[in-house]
Amino acid sequence: MTDHYAVFGNPIAHSMSPLIHAAFARQTGQDMDYTALLAPLDGFAETVRAFQAGGGRGANVTVPFKEQAHALARRRTPRAEAAGAVNTLLFGDADILGDNTDGVGLVRDLMDNLGIVPRGLRILLMGAGGAARGVVLPLLEAAPRSLFIVNRTPARAVELARSFADRPGLAGGGYEDLPGRQFDLVINATAAGLTGDLPPLPDATFADGAWAYDMLYGRVTPFLDFARQRGARVADGLGMLVEQAAEAFYLWRGVRPDTGAVMRLLRAA
Repeated sequence: MTDHYAVFGNPIAHSMSPLIHAAFARQTGQDMDYTALLAPLDGFAETVRAFQAGGGRGANVTVPFKEQAHALARRRTPRAEAAGAVNTLLFGDADILGDNTDGVGLVRDLMDNLGIVPRGLRILLMGAGGAARGVVLPLLEAAPRSLFIVNRTPARAVELARSFADRPGLAGGGYEDLPGRQFDLVINATAAGLTGDLPPLPDATFADGAWAYDMLYGRVTPFLDFARQRGARVADGLGMLVEQAAEAFYLWRGVRPDTGAVMRLLRAA
């Protein structure tokens, strides 16, 4: 019997998740289907429960429902608790497990696809919203030398850093705190690229050989252009998208797909 999975969001028509998971299923011989479902802004939980009651085995969750998915889950993984948001649901008979695969997807893309080993690096994470919160714990577990969270509203970055107060080398602040500091890896977890904005980074932010990583994908954002002009190597978030999907697929099906083949498929498209 074919198992049913879905991604919930609003909007959702742009989602690449059905293409990604269809490729994973073909590659690994899994009898499953996967569809994109538009959830009403005021009816997310009801839509998910109806899908579960109709035989759904699991789901992904995208904006703006990740915090609601966190509340909906009856059990949550430690990384979902740390993120305060859920992007992956696994349904049992009377149970919903919530997970957050964004951070592990980012770290796996950095290490396995780009050859960036976070251990010992000075990392700057731009943003203090849900996208940033979802990756803090996995980045810290990769043992960087330091992780500085920066936000246009410094208090939000400080608050996010304090929520991981037991971790050494972690701090938060504003862009005014950056002059005189350099970083080996700068990660953009803001939506600035969607509006064509450039975060106010000092020119000397990037150390020799540094990387700039933007979680957005499929475009050269002002941040990546700024970084390239200052000698940094650059990468977009397509690999993170595929790797976080692969982690969800593993949670559901117990097998790990070949992400490289799927990334090549998406790049070609």
